[in-house]
Amino acid sequence: MRATQHPELTAIGLTEVMAALSDPVRVGLVRVLADGQERGWGEFRAPVAKSTLSHHLRVLRDAGLTRTRKEGTRCWVTLRGEDVEARFPGLLYAVLSAAEADGTGDQVGLEITRSSH
Repeated sequence: MRATQHPELTAIGLTEVMAALSDPVRVGLVRVLADGQERGWGEFRAPVAKSTLSHHLRVLRDAGLTRTRKEGTRCWVTLRGEDVEARFPGLLYAVLSAAEADGTGDQVGLEITRSSH
């Protein structure tokens, strides 16, 4: 299994971040994570296959937008909002505001679950 890699703050590149945010499903995932809560991978609801969802989460992680943490067989994801804000002030807020205004990513949400971590 490939080790989880998270770019250091100085290695987060604008073109990689913008490319990661060029897909409506990934924008939706970022919108869900923007509340600052750590989410289990299985909590996400998206109109894509699990393998495609995994790909989207990997793109976000590799671009430096999210951090993934493994705990046993579960994977937890958080938005690196403070890191992105430090690297590109205002960018994430602008993208999230525009996405909310035009509904980009509305098809992504959270499963209703009984358990929490």
